[in-house]
Amino acid sequence: MPTVTYETRKGRLEEYFDRTASETWARLTSDAPVSRIRATVRQGRDEMRALLLDWLGADLTGRRILDAGCGTGALAVEAARRGAEVVAIDIAGSLVGVAAERAPEDVRARIDFRVGDMLDPHLGAFDHVVAMDSLIHYPAGDIARVVASLAGQASRSVVFTFAPRTPALTVMHAVGQLFPRSDRSPAIEPVAHETLVGLLGQALPAARCARTQRVMRGFYTSQALEVALA
Repeated sequence: MPTVTYETRKGRLEEYFDRTASETWARLTSDAPVSRIRATVRQGRDEMRALLLDWLGADLTGRRILDAGCGTGALAVEAARRGAEVVAIDIAGSLVGVAAERAPEDVRARIDFRVGDMLDPHLGAFDHVVAMDSLIHYPAGDIARVVASLAGQASRSVVFTFAPRTPALTVMHAVGQLFPRSDRSPAIEPVAHETLVGLLGQALPAARCARTQRVMRGFYTSQALEVALA
């Protein structure tokens, strides 16, 4: 069950990505030139996306995948190229619009782009759910609840990323709170791996936390975790 914290932060994320940072995010996820700092973020995201896709497998023919928090659609496109039928959803309509425009003609028929809540039960059943960097703004308890909800719609796995509690990310989070509220981007919430795994064990006693791997590239730090359901 989503909490007040989850709903509040989701609203801030929708406003930020749909209004404040729409053009910036579209540029970051394209081939356009960016600053050296943003280049490290782009490199880290490319590496993380490749990792999650490798965990899903090279041949996804016949599998249905939910790209939960699809952004501008790069993961959805690659999953479709591997044969999957993909529902790609994001609360930021402007980003979904970019994703739909960028989708190559040869895979467009296998991707259903939607604007909305990734926890919508009407999205149906999936083999895998992927949430890349769409949960990094939430505390551990909310992450565990969201993953448990997503797991209820998946038969094989939920793979997602979180912001690992490292000294650098903890400092960045603390410094970010010093800015005026109007100038802040949605804060990344550093989470301890052991804490998250423990909460997931309570929320999903029949599942198991399988593979995990951290990607660190300059200003990008994120950790992937696979929850195996079968």
